[in-house]
Amino acid sequence: MADTGKPRRVLIIVENLPVPFDRRVWQEATTLQQAGYEVSVICPTGKGYDRRTEVIDGIHIFRHGLPLEAEGALGYLLEYSTALFWELVLACKVLLGRGFDVIHACNPPDMIFFVGGLFKLFGKRFVFDHHDINPELYQAKFGREDFFYRLMLRLERWTFRTADISIATNESYRRIAVERGGMDPNRVFVVRSGPDLRRLKVLPAVERHKHGRKYLVGYVGVMGKQEGIDLLLRAVRHIVVDLERNDVHFGLVGGGTELESLKVCAQTLGVQDFVTFTGRVPDQEMLEVLNTAEVCVNPDIANEMNDKSTMNKIMEYMALGKPIVQFDLTEGRFSAQGASLYARRNDERDFAEKILTLLDDEGLRAGMGRAGRMRVETELEWQYEAKKLLHAYDVLFGSAG
Repeated sequence: MADTGKPRRVLIIVENLPVPFDRRVWQEATTLQQAGYEVSVICPTGKGYDRRTEVIDGIHIFRHGLPLEAEGALGYLLEYSTALFWELVLACKVLLGRGFDVIHACNPPDMIFFVGGLFKLFGKRFVFDHHDINPELYQAKFGREDFFYRLMLRLERWTFRTADISIATNESYRRIAVERGGMDPNRVFVVRSGPDLRRLKVLPAVERHKHGRKYLVGYVGVMGKQEGIDLLLRAVRHIVVDLERNDVHFGLVGGGTELESLKVCAQTLGVQDFVTFTGRVPDQEMLEVLNTAEVCVNPDIANEMNDKSTMNKIMEYMALGKPIVQFDLTEGRFSAQGASLYARRNDERDFAEKILTLLDDEGLRAGMGRAGRMRVETELEWQYEAKKLLHAYDVLFGSAG
């Protein structure tokens, strides 16, 4: 950061997750703070973070409540309008207290530009941190391109038009910012969600997670409708019922709105004894499961949203030196490269066969795991992305060399 005599002040607004639970946002916040910026964050409560105000590592956090997790159009309207109200109220509170020079808005939803645009009238800058492509997310959830889909496109376009710079998580998102959002390519910066190797530690296996079986296949992520866990469960059935393999257990880590229905699905398929749903657990238990696993999987459904999105779990698996099986998606292939086998899109039988290919070849597993770990250490770790974030801010403030 250029020396201007006083620190520049950043207000980060994130609507869908609290910090520091949202790891990407927290990495960005701490990177800016360590570079000399004064950082404040507005976010919701939840995930065990229920204090309304808190200071962690010098970052001032202001939290607000939200209704229960939205379902349906009316639910989303209530959630987003409540969030916007509190974001505006708390932004005014920060302005009158610590102050800020820039609002750094993290979607979803693509509505925080209402707050950013208002404060631009008073000389503040606006950064759009593009985490999700909401039109594609709507299409994936509801299977239609109706009024609300077109509204998503319009909100996205207005967000880009309001932004002074945009931060994309990958090249697919960068193209959307330029081609669909109309942004100047020189004002769009790719900052990937790089894993933090200080948190993702390689640990000894914990055999109890295998439940007496020879192999463990691990998954970490949201238990939602778009994550393809139903496809994974059908792949499990192919392995343990059709192919009569009883030496493989599956450990699925994470919570979400579909967790209970997925447990029922496992029972319906007759594979409940081969699958453990842990729910949301502390990092230590998550790391135990993944470190114990011989293979890690990402069964995200092949659709426009997932094809263009970078999934953090892929790079977390790579950081732990685990070979991966996933469907053949554009950004998933870019991230993992030689650390993954790629099943045909949405083909659960091919997914199952790829899992068994790895389980039955220890040498292949080891080589792919090393390749993934090396790629993280030399290219994808957060320390490399942090420099790109700081460069984007230098451009924002006109101090890039």
